[in-house]
Amino acid sequence: MDDVKRVLVENHREFLRFLERRVGRRDVAEDILQEAFTRGLEKLDGLRDDEAVVPWFYRTLRNATVDYWRRAKVADKALALFAEEIEKTEEPNETMRDEVCRCVARLADTLKPEYAEAIRRIEVDGLRVDAFADEQGITKSNAAVRVFRAREALRKQVAVSCGTCAEHGCLACTCGARAPANEV
Repeated sequence: MDDVKRVLVENHREFLRFLERRVGRRDVAEDILQEAFTRGLEKLDGLRDDEAVVPWFYRTLRNATVDYWRRAKVADKALALFAEEIEKTEEPNETMRDEVCRCVARLADTLKPEYAEAIRRIEVDGLRVDAFADEQGITKSNAAVRVFRAREALRKQVAVSCGTCAEHGCLACTCGARAPANEV
């Protein structure tokens, strides 16, 4: 068993190069390799005596690479659907917009800079998600995720800062004088 582990460790660099060529990113290749080592060590007892360790582990890495690309494809589809959903969301009417708590703009400035920018450009300036993506030099899916996370972070800030006012739709807002929560 120790000989098998030694052989796997000795081939670490080759395994990493093998993965990096297939996924195109070193950090992802390292993650896949680490996971494959963990899974592989658990399955070493089931290895047939006549089976060579290195070819067996390459098969394990090929399977892990296929799994990675399957997960990535599913995630890309989900992000694309989410981006489409955001684009189809209707704008609130003017009356509703006027009723929103006055402190939301102040709280947006407490977010991470990229989240604050997303809120400002999309929610305040009315920029479309695809135009925001072009402006930022990111994909439409990435922009949609950024907007989603920015909205979630802002929602949390409003809840912390405004308390019950936020729970009641920020109607007749009295929380403008409260200090914002720490940066999210």
